[in-house]
Amino acid sequence: MSASHLQRRAPRRRIVQFDVSLEQLRAAGEDTRLRILYLLSHGDLTVTELTVCLDQLQPRVSRHLRILVDAGLIVPHQEGAWRFYRLAKEAASWLPGLLERLEGAAVTAAAKALAKVRADRAERAAAYFAQNAEQWDALRRLHTDDRLIEEAMLELAPSKIGRFVDLGTGTGRMLVLFADRYGEGIGYDLSPEMLAVARVRLEEAGVRNASVRRQDILDVAGIDDMVEGADLVCIHHVLHFLGEPGVAVQAAARKLAPGGTLLIADFAHHEHTELQEAFAHRRLGFEDQEIADYAQDAGVFVDRDVDLPPETSDGLVAKIWRLNKPFEPHSDQPLRGASLV
Repeated sequence: MSASHLQRRAPRRRIVQFDVSLEQLRAAGEDTRLRILYLLSHGDLTVTELTVCLDQLQPRVSRHLRILVDAGLIVPHQEGAWRFYRLAKEAASWLPGLLERLEGAAVTAAAKALAKVRADRAERAAAYFAQNAEQWDALRRLHTDDRLIEEAMLELAPSKIGRFVDLGTGTGRMLVLFADRYGEGIGYDLSPEMLAVARVRLEEAGVRNASVRRQDILDVAGIDDMVEGADLVCIHHVLHFLGEPGVAVQAAARKLAPGGTLLIADFAHHEHTELQEAFAHRRLGFEDQEIADYAQDAGVFVDRDVDLPPETSDGLVAKIWRLNKPFEPHSDQPLRGASLV
């Protein structure tokens, strides 16, 4: 067999891919950076949390982080005063399998420190819930069982989801609920406290294919920074807190892939005005026509809606609306400005 024939049998594409991997492996080929990748393969961490896990000073850890960012192995994201790091999407597809094979005292120590960081997170989340539990329990008693709402949402959602986006993710419950259906899940919320709770919930549920990020879903300038091409977007009990809920529907529609589904779970219109003061509800639920109007403005359409009556006669009717984005949108709807007032 000739040398020229052998050369033809070796695709150039494979050589290019191997060179890229070598560049990244050089960046990772240092003890501290390898441990950083190991830690981030288990979830997002702040610089402070990484310094605790590695038992190193922040300037040194920050230098290693910059090298890994430049190599495209990790990406930073800011949440107010907190700066988090996570594995880059491409690296997350192949690194974890290799990193799980790491052994040695340093890795064992890092794993123990990570467990302590997670325990501290869980303790803070529990304290936050304890402060608000009485109010939340009072609200839950007004509407149907959360389990029935979730069952209805699962029934209305696609069975296979490439990308899932949860707007106003709160505790991350929707990311956990749909975890076995999607390839990638991303939750957005404005509250750092709720994002901290969501991270704990994802860790406790063993969800590794989801992450959460800080973003105001009514910030028109920031909406374009959110991922697009979602097969399913969820707005779960969020709209009634907003001054301009239609803008949130427009934001959700912009993140949908053609043919994608938007699920809105909220309350039917009601007269429980006490919720405005007690729970900061801006809207007393929604009429079907209101949701249909929001959908039309956003270039999507209501495909189905479901009523879930309360257990008591004076309770709240939970509603789920399923909206779909056409494969051929009839126009590009401009996103109007918004405020929370």
